[in-house]
Amino acid sequence: MQKRLATDIFSEWAVIGKDEGMEKGHLNSVNEMLSIVDSSLKSGFSAIDVGCGNGWVCRKLSNDERCRKVVGIDGSKEMIEKAKSIDSNMEYYHALLPEWKPDEKFDFVHSMEFLYYLEKPLEMLKEFYNFWIRPEGILIAGIDFYLENEDSHSWPERLNVHMTKLSIDDWKKGMLDAGFKDVEIHQVATKEDFIGTLVIFGKK
Repeated sequence: MQKRLATDIFSEWAVIGKDEGMEKGHLNSVNEMLSIVDSSLKSGFSAIDVGCGNGWVCRKLSNDERCRKVVGIDGSKEMIEKAKSIDSNMEYYHALLPEWKPDEKFDFVHSMEFLYYLEKPLEMLKEFYNFWIRPEGILIAGIDFYLENEDSHSWPERLNVHMTKLSIDDWKKGMLDAGFKDVEIHQVATKEDFIGTLVIFGKK
């Protein structure tokens, strides 16, 4: 059976309202991720959320008085349409990665549950470093599908979609190979039945 595109699945989820469940499910992880980067965000920072879905993280960031600009990008047209319908004043783009590149660089690149859908996610880390992030800027990304999280291993077959499974060490090495410094690895939102969201963080 031919694998489905992740963007098609997310478009279906946007139509049936499953994006709201994704928001609730990822809220604790994202809150901890934003706590990790908080001290690195300076007044007047710009941000982009990669794989923004219905734009909920963009809206959170826009409420930070230090944030002068926030942009959302997603490969699902329906997700972007929903994001725009919620807040038409926000800046959102429908585009496929890794081909698309922003016209400007940002102080803060955020991503939750996006990278492993790519065929070569570690190459995307290099793209972020070279084309997306300003000098002294930061990247943080949350990943639930990874080698150490055995409960996630059935997801590609269940959804019939490509996912790239890497280990914690693979992700850390990928960050370092891309050029990031002060690289940190965290596992956040852990529970008795959940090993936690893997979080990779680094500075340019």
